[in-house]
Amino acid sequence: MFGWKVEKWPGPIDHWFLITGDESEPGINGSFAKREDFPEGSTVNVVGVDNVDKYAELVEAHGGQLVGDKIIIPGVGYYHYFKDTEGNLMGMMQYDSAVK
Repeated sequence: MFGWKVEKWPGPIDHWFLITGDESEPGINGSFAKREDFPEGSTVNVVGVDNVDKYAELVEAHGGQLVGDKIIIPGVGYYHYFKDTEGNLMGMMQYDSAVK
């Protein structure tokens, strides 16, 4: 409908990438996966960070709350869920293809 390109991630879970632009006209890329059982809702906005551990500390220092443990995704990087000060569920992703 929007002209986006959808590609399946080759990893061990069903996860799909949304490519919404290209080099000549960048977009806001994203992805989606099977809905998790989160009581807070089903949409999770994810922020790319350079260091998940550093930003996990900053989340807590600024009144947010970490949700669960840091997730290691082999060949992709590190992921962590958190709630902002309003209780909205969000995620942060540190890309590192060397992660095993």
